[in-house]
Amino acid sequence: GLHLLFKIECDALDDEDIGTIAAIIIRSFRFKAVVGIPRGVRLAEALKPFCQPEDEELDTLLVDDVATSFGSMEETRKKIPGPVRGVVIFARSRCPSWIKSVFQLSEWAGP
Repeated sequence: GLHLLFKIECDALDDEDIGTIAAIIIRSFRFKAVVGIPRGVRLAEALKPFCQPEDEELDTLLVDDVATSFGSMEETRKKIPGPVRGVVIFARSRCPSWIKSVFQLSEWAGP
């Protein structure tokens, strides 16, 4: 719902780019399942081979491409049973404590 002066276009990332971002994520996260917010489905698909469903103590990983207000992440998190961690490719503002970003827009650039 925020009016933004520019758009970060993750549709411009090809499958190799998404695979590289998935490789970055799996270096820091272990997860039993992955759920993609609609724009994060490509990333979720790239991460699925790394799910460890046999380890019930792991979190579910919720992923999206670009986040500004994190509203869709928060809403989806409420629908997922058990512990959830979030990852976004680009964060346009400071992430809540349960979400990490691969790339963070500098505060001086604003949302």
